[in-house]
Amino acid sequence: MVDLLQITEFEETFLEHSLQPCGPIPTIGDPEGVYPYVSYCETAKRPSLRRFKMVSMENRHLKVTVCPDLGGRVHSIVEKASGKEILFQAETVRPARILPRMAFISGGIEVSFPISHTPVQIETVRYFAEQIDDRAYLWCGEREVRCGMQWTVEFSLGIDDCFLTQRTLFHNPTQLEHPWMSWSNAAVAALPDTEIHFPNGRVLQHGDGLREIDWETQEYHTISDFNRMLGFFWMTTDCNAFGAYTPSLGCGLYHIANEVEVPGIKLWVYGIGRHEPWSHVSGLRKQSYLEIQAGPIKEQAIKYILAPGETRMHTEFWFPTKVPMKIRELNLPKPRLLLQKDIPLFEWVERPETEPWIRLMDIYRKLDIDEIGAPPDPIGHVWPPSGMENLDETLNWVISNSNGATREVWQYYLAMWQAAKGQIVEAIEALTGMDADFAHALRGRLLRACVGDVQGACEAFRDIKTHAWSLHPQIVVERDLALSALGKETLVERAMWLGRVDSLDDDYLLERKACLLLDSGQPSAARQLLLSTSFERVHQRYDRSKLWGMIESALGNSSIELPETLGEDDLAEYGLYRSNENPRND
Repeated sequence: MVDLLQITEFEETFLEHSLQPCGPIPTIGDPEGVYPYVSYCETAKRPSLRRFKMVSMENRHLKVTVCPDLGGRVHSIVEKASGKEILFQAETVRPARILPRMAFISGGIEVSFPISHTPVQIETVRYFAEQIDDRAYLWCGEREVRCGMQWTVEFSLGIDDCFLTQRTLFHNPTQLEHPWMSWSNAAVAALPDTEIHFPNGRVLQHGDGLREIDWETQEYHTISDFNRMLGFFWMTTDCNAFGAYTPSLGCGLYHIANEVEVPGIKLWVYGIGRHEPWSHVSGLRKQSYLEIQAGPIKEQAIKYILAPGETRMHTEFWFPTKVPMKIRELNLPKPRLLLQKDIPLFEWVERPETEPWIRLMDIYRKLDIDEIGAPPDPIGHVWPPSGMENLDETLNWVISNSNGATREVWQYYLAMWQAAKGQIVEAIEALTGMDADFAHALRGRLLRACVGDVQGACEAFRDIKTHAWSLHPQIVVERDLALSALGKETLVERAMWLGRVDSLDDDYLLERKACLLLDSGQPSAARQLLLSTSFERVHQRYDRSKLWGMIESALGNSSIELPETLGEDDLAEYGLYRSNENPRND
């Protein structure tokens, strides 16, 4: 029994499924990626073993465990009187195809910033834990590499607290304004008897369409009342608390916050029935979960703007419980916390993808030419962070002190950084002067996805000389997207390239082959290919669904039912999950 407070740092071994990166082209202009992070296209079926850093805080009521190696998420909350685990446990780190990096992991409590879901949920972040007076504090955070903003999430426990206090701090130290959103997302087990305790009010329901409902008039009481995946956003409320409780497990989790600071309330369910398997793809067992979420923005079609030098903070409280709670009787706690100015803000995390650029900026500050060294290998997914706002000065200095092939690689990285900062024309011009396959591949992507010059994109891909680069599946797909936009005149060339990789069981290649069959006047063959392929499940992507609709139209079929084998959900397109979507600062 812990009488007072205890903070413990340790390692725990988890099962982890490895990930396959999409390819060597950076995620600029990629609707399924967020630069400068790597996106993924496959998750290994068999896990391996890996040790993760863990930090626990506990008092006599609760034990809270956080994993800095998984983005600072709360991994576990144990209600000590009952010994019950409150949060959903996936029991493995098994990333699923959900934006922004197609590498979502379920379970615990995830805090996202500056996009939802957090792009660092499979990355290590900085952390610091300390007991101050009668309170245990744990801070996790970083300076994120997309925009260069800083975030810190603070978890704390007082000696007698039966709740977890969470404060989240955002700061923009850059010279530019940046869009952002943030949600605190808690996963709990979803069994047929799991009770949904949410406020009455006007609610935006997101399913296969968008509609506004009156929550009080709906028959949504337990998970068994939902027959599909649905998201709900509260537009108005009659209280500022919500939660879920499962009688058969004897535990639940509730949330409360000041409604001015944290007006966002969301519920996500997979329901009972045909969508339930979607919740299994990120776990070890076929067990479903639901998500109760809160945030400083009301819904996920809105991003706010953080101005240069601006700081924002909000506070939330999580109540683990062994008995159901009445949300309208839940009072907002008033713990004595550190002043905002005493909350630490963290700098860049030295990961394999960021360390070379942190080191390079340090070398530039010292103007130490002898320390420059070789550039990162272009096949290694080590892309210059767009959040390092003056990195162009560093790269120009390095280029001026380099020569030969090394100089060209540094020029490639400068062009990449320029493109990520929106300087597309300058980047394309620089890449056009290079004769390297990595430069041709990026130029092709920029011309097709960012400029709309598909003819120029095709020429860039034709400039690729080596076997490995020309036949990498990502480049085969990019090339086929560009060629298909030119029309039927490219059918022979498309068939040649897709034919050279036809032994690969790759979802994206098979999708492009089905497109080729349709464009070649073979809709029945395209239909059969889609039906005979069991595609991996992917959220918020609808390319195969749209392709299916075109095939059915070509065959004169009126049915709009989508086969489960397509692996795409049937949700209406909604929410600013992609990095290239424009924010509304409502």
